[in-house]
Amino acid sequence: MSSTIATDAHLLLQGRPGDPAVITDETTLTYAELEQAVMDRAAAYGPARGVVLLEAGNDLDSVVGYLAALAARRPVLLTPPGGDHAELRTRYRAAFEGRADLHPDLALLLSTSGSTGSPKLVRLSRENLTANAASIAAYLGLTSADRAMSSLPLHYCYGLSVLNSHLSAGAAVILTDLSVADECFWDVAARHGATSFAGVPYTFDLLDTSGFADRSLPSLRYITQAGGKMPPETVRRYAALGESRGWDLVVMYGQTEATARMAYLPPALAASRPEAIGIPIPGGHFHLDPVDGAGDGLADGVGELVYTGPNVMMGYAESVVDLARGPELTELRTGDLARQADDGLWEITGRRSRFGKILGLRIDLDRIESELAASAGCGPVRAVA
Repeated sequence: MSSTIATDAHLLLQGRPGDPAVITDETTLTYAELEQAVMDRAAAYGPARGVVLLEAGNDLDSVVGYLAALAARRPVLLTPPGGDHAELRTRYRAAFEGRADLHPDLALLLSTSGSTGSPKLVRLSRENLTANAASIAAYLGLTSADRAMSSLPLHYCYGLSVLNSHLSAGAAVILTDLSVADECFWDVAARHGATSFAGVPYTFDLLDTSGFADRSLPSLRYITQAGGKMPPETVRRYAALGESRGWDLVVMYGQTEATARMAYLPPALAASRPEAIGIPIPGGHFHLDPVDGAGDGLADGVGELVYTGPNVMMGYAESVVDLARGPELTELRTGDLARQADDGLWEITGRRSRFGKILGLRIDLDRIESELAASAGCGPVRAVA
């Protein structure tokens, strides 16, 4: 077994050898056991440095395969389990024996934000992964005592970030493909002492309809929310529920192009500032750029949100030749319209693409929808964030 594989197996595995790293209904692997499984799988990949296409489920085999690809320095392209991935395999030469001209820092390929079935991918480096994992672990205060439920798919950047951040902090992940609407999900959480789970706005709809507010979860420390803008009244309601039950709600903002996270709302502010995305993650920074041709269509102080930090992607890929390219970006233009409030917190006000021109006037469709919904008592319309 090469010394390089042994060294690179530690890229995200930062726990003490005897501590639990991955927990399933069938078994618990310590960090030492997981590292050995990763090294064995990495050695099986062989010397050729091609792209590994991994149909990633919330299971132990997928976790080992993902970490093994990183250890073998073979870029891993994560896809949902099942389905026809023939086009991706062909376009990126993603086969076990595949060979390609690959940049040495390239680690991960993920579908772009908001795309479905698109061959356009986000290129992420080893530094992107480790930097974002460390930032998330820092602002969540992760320790070896934490155990996160895998409540989101691992092929989704948000779900993957839960795995990365916990392993980098020496914490554990409880693997399950159960829904939060399934009673068995909560049985698993209670049995293994889950301290957190992650959700998108739809997750909270499911929680509302499955009796979550009445559950006793003494080990729960926090819930995270991202993957879209959640109505402020829902944020406020869950923040209040958490305060009464002893856990925090952490609202977060991110994009695949930033590996995962760019901002978070400190839990103490969730009840009073539920409309805000909060502050940049450790190591990250925001600024606003003017929107060309906006004219009078934007409110004062609103511009396009631009992010800088070590988790900004290397760039996009649309074919295998793009995989040889190095980092091409120093900042990420998010496409989101935002402002910084007087208290220093950042707020998303819409999307650049959500504008129209009528009789030469630039119209903010998100603003109109929000005002109409508010006047009708429906709350704000959700937008991808």
